[in-house]
Amino acid sequence: MAEIAIVGGGLMGHGIALVLALHGHAVRITDTDAQTRARVPALMDSALATLQEAGAAPEGWDSARLAQAVRIEADLEPAVAGASLVIEAITENPEAKRALFAALDRLCAADTILASNTSYLDVFPLIPEARQARALVMHWYTPPYIVDLVDVVPGPGTDPAVIAAMRDLVLGLGQVPIVLKRFIPGYVANRIQSAISAEVFRLLDEGIAAPRDIDDAIIHGLSLRIPILGHLAKADFTGLELTQRALANASYAPPLPRTRSDTLDALCAEGRTGVMAGRGYFDWGGREPAELFRERDRKLLALKTAMAGIGRMEGT
Repeated sequence: MAEIAIVGGGLMGHGIALVLALHGHAVRITDTDAQTRARVPALMDSALATLQEAGAAPEGWDSARLAQAVRIEADLEPAVAGASLVIEAITENPEAKRALFAALDRLCAADTILASNTSYLDVFPLIPEARQARALVMHWYTPPYIVDLVDVVPGPGTDPAVIAAMRDLVLGLGQVPIVLKRFIPGYVANRIQSAISAEVFRLLDEGIAAPRDIDDAIIHGLSLRIPILGHLAKADFTGLELTQRALANASYAPPLPRTRSDTLDALCAEGRTGVMAGRGYFDWGGREPAELFRERDRKLLALKTAMAGIGRMEGT
């Protein structure tokens, strides 16, 4: 593929750029914020170093080669000129995305593919009608240079050949494309994660369990089996008649949809907003966020390597 442009250099944009570059694509990346643009090289270098430590990066890469493969542009027009694929990875703001797609409509060639990394927004009404046949969602997960899942989602007018080409692109990156039949907010993984979050917030708000206990239940219960079986294969091993009985007995009542959580609101009000603030549900001990992200990435890579060696239970 010819050069790929990424609009938005933040948490997702720089990671997607790294994945593409390490698999032979020439990448341009731009962001309206100068500080964000300035951080891109160091963020990619740090992620590359973590991959190299784990033996998960192709041979022959260093900061200089990465700087040649990923060109940082201050302005949109030179960033997207001649690109065969433009990936939108800006803020989840509908009007900002609408304005960007209008600009891309003016600046890009007629055959340019426009892809959005949106997590929940239905971007297709925000994209000019003339671009609908070559527009889709390509949604990566954090961090995209470790988590292999990529949602490939058509809009109502997307050409099936575009979906096939982007699926093949993802496969060429060594990642796992999930092709949906149509757009639905959150796709598959995020919708399941949202359902888990709703139950977790209820357990916290009703004082049923503490954050550490909830995470222990997930890590030592759910997570041990999910990497090998997924959810539906686990049901097969449990026995579907038991699943039938559990449904019939109404043994679980899901929480009502909620738009807020008392415990979450209290933490945010205290400035306990997560790793970047040093504290969230947990106290992160005054360690620098970059150090914590590196530790997370090392552990994810070690788990990923182990899982590749173990394999999964395969049914047909």
